Amino acid sequence: METLTGIILAVLASLVGIGLGFFGFYLIWNKVSGGRMDRARQQAESLVSDARKEESRVIQDARNEASKIIRAGQTQANEARDEIRERRRELQQAGQRLSNREDNLEKRGRNLDRREGELEQRDLDSASIQVELSEAKQQQIKKLEVIADLTVSDAQTELMRQAEEDMQHEIAVRYRDLEEEARSQADDNAREIIGEAVQRLASDVISEATITNVAIPSDEMKGRLIGREGRNIRAIEKATGVDLIIDDTPENVTVSCFDPIRREVARLALTKLISDGRIHPARIEDVVAKTQKDLQETIRKTGDSTVMDVGVRGLNKEMVTLLGRLKYRFSYGENVLMHSIEVGHLAATMAAELGANVRTAKMGGLLHDIGKALTHEVEGPHAVIGADVATRNKVPGPVCTAIAEHHDDDHSTVESFLVAAADALSAARPGARRDTVEHYIKRLEALEEVASSFEGVEKCYAIQAGREVRILVQPDDIDDLGANRMARDVVKKIEQELTYPGQIKVTVIRESRSVDYAR
Repeated sequence: METLTGIILAVLASLVGIGLGFFGFYLIWNKVSGGRMDRARQQAESLVSDARKEESRVIQDARNEASKIIRAGQTQANEARDEIRERRRELQQAGQRLSNREDNLEKRGRNLDRREGELEQRDLDSASIQVELSEAKQQQIKKLEVIADLTVSDAQTELMRQAEEDMQHEIAVRYRDLEEEARSQADDNAREIIGEAVQRLASDVISEATITNVAIPSDEMKGRLIGREGRNIRAIEKATGVDLIIDDTPENVTVSCFDPIRREVARLALTKLISDGRIHPARIEDVVAKTQKDLQETIRKTGDSTVMDVGVRGLNKEMVTLLGRLKYRFSYGENVLMHSIEVGHLAATMAAELGANVRTAKMGGLLHDIGKALTHEVEGPHAVIGADVATRNKVPGPVCTAIAEHHDDDHSTVESFLVAAADALSAARPGARRDTVEHYIKRLEALEEVASSFEGVEKCYAIQAGREVRILVQPDDIDDLGANRMARDVVKKIEQELTYPGQIKVTVIRESRSVDYAR
């Protein structure tokens, strides 16, 4: 429309121009006269000609522009017509789809109604079937009870018993597999660490016996030791606190006392008196006093040298003195000081291999039996006594824990466990400890009695000085898994009822033999 308006305006402008041309010609005609008329006429004709040309050009341009506008309008009209036709077709398709969906929904509704009816019928049928099955089950149970001669509760009890047996069997199999797996993984590392520790320490500890006998040059010396009316022997016993036994044993007197320090003072004093020959109450008191003083100095030097040799620093004088006193203390014939030194080295070596605290392990191993230096003076277990003494003397807490726990099964630190392991290793070393024949026989008999108390045992033997118990079981009564359980049960009973040094190995042997004769 805007283009058409422009064309019309252009035509009107042309007409106005033509009118202005005629009006100018009229003015020129009236104004010009005479000779100017021709010139004016020519100018007017020229103006008219130009105006006509301009009119023709403007009209032609307007026609061209109008034709372009008409073609563009026709094109837009055709496109709008096609778009309307396409939208109408899409609306028809959408309507068809909606119609199809309505048909499908109606079909689904009819199918759902039909299935709902079928399900209701099935529920009714299943209810009746359940009733029939329940009745049939009850009838079958009654028939089975008659056939098996068992009630339902008895059958359940039997099934539970069989299930328990199966579960115990499976648990035993699993336990054995896990035990073998753990042992295969741990044995190599344990052997390597302990073997290397023992190899590094190749200690030559000698199992010294407690010396209670003092040799005399002749039996005449016995009378001099007794003195007139027994005054010399009474003076010796009063000054030393021991019992001096003088009997018919040739060239020998016996010193008896529970305190190893007193016994050692008496032994040294008697040795000096016998060598000197001057034996009377005043001389006895002087010799005993000097011997006690010398022994205290020896104990102090022994403690200092032990601390220096082991490489433990930070102990006060009282702890060093208690260490020196362990030189005169024996346990199962084993010198406690040498045992403590060995345990300190072993614990330190294993701590170094495992990345634990070497100083704590070494100090804990050296001081683990420090309570034995006071067991004749303070009542209680030596582990508790030693931990209390170490705490009072400001020994580091982890070391006190290792001392207190070295005989326990549960350990709160790695170093405590290593000290306990080193203690057991040192005590179990062949030749480390000795015992009397009576105690030895009693321990073997106790071990065999514990092993024989289990059902299915045919024979049992305590061997290797009581370090191992071998049990022969009846193969018809005990299977392989039962043999494994018996070994664990025997170990638990030994740990609960017996007291023994080191460790005891329990071996259960089950043997099946097939014998026949060719005739």
